[in-house]
Amino acid sequence: MGRHGTIAGRKAAQDSKRAAMFTKYAKAITVAAKDGGDPEYNSGLRLAIEKAKAISMPNDNIQRAIKKGTGELGGASYEELTFEGYGAGGVAVIVDCLTDNSNRTTSFVRSTFDKHGGNLGTPGCVSYMFSRKGFIAIEKTEEIVEDDLMETALEAGAEDMNTTEDSFEVITEPQAFAEVLEAITNAGYETFEADIEYLPSMESTPGEFDIPKLRKMIDILEDNDDIQKVHTNCGVDLYAE
Repeated sequence: MGRHGTIAGRKAAQDSKRAAMFTKYAKAITVAAKDGGDPEYNSGLRLAIEKAKAISMPNDNIQRAIKKGTGELGGASYEELTFEGYGAGGVAVIVDCLTDNSNRTTSFVRSTFDKHGGNLGTPGCVSYMFSRKGFIAIEKTEEIVEDDLMETALEAGAEDMNTTEDSFEVITEPQAFAEVLEAITNAGYETFEADIEYLPSMESTPGEFDIPKLRKMIDILEDNDDIQKVHTNCGVDLYAE
């Protein structure tokens, strides 16, 4: 899990992009709400809402996004796109998008890869190096007893829990993610990060001179409103001081 970096580094990155993250999560809620605006009967919407709450997205934003999806408020129609390729240093990259203009988004992603030492590939060229998993991060504090947290997670259906220097990372199958996240939050644990991600089964370590180009490419991609998430198999913390 070295690719995630430290809690402090991830907090700094999240804080600098919080407005953009709210926009991305609102899109995900809007898309999910097209199948029904009641999260009790729409598991996809319930999951999108839980992920938004995990980054402290205001409830007004959540409700507005739901209404856009159900047609109560006007809103764009979004298409899901996924791109695969390699960044500088041969690091595998997967880019998840929600866009109302696929040509615009495709052109942007391709040019961003090209300009920063990357190479956009064909579907499947890197995804075999990843597994689709639920990922829930809880910051370590003196109040948290590791065994108690693990018991809560495993009883709710979690697959595993990893311990890092400053966090606990719960891993789930995608279909169990919402239930495990709900159990963890109901038990009083505050999640720092919660999403369904591509977790690498093998990691790549870029060279010293490749890291700045890779970091720049990822930053530019993540700053774009059409891009929901950028996944990599980078084995080093790109934002370490």
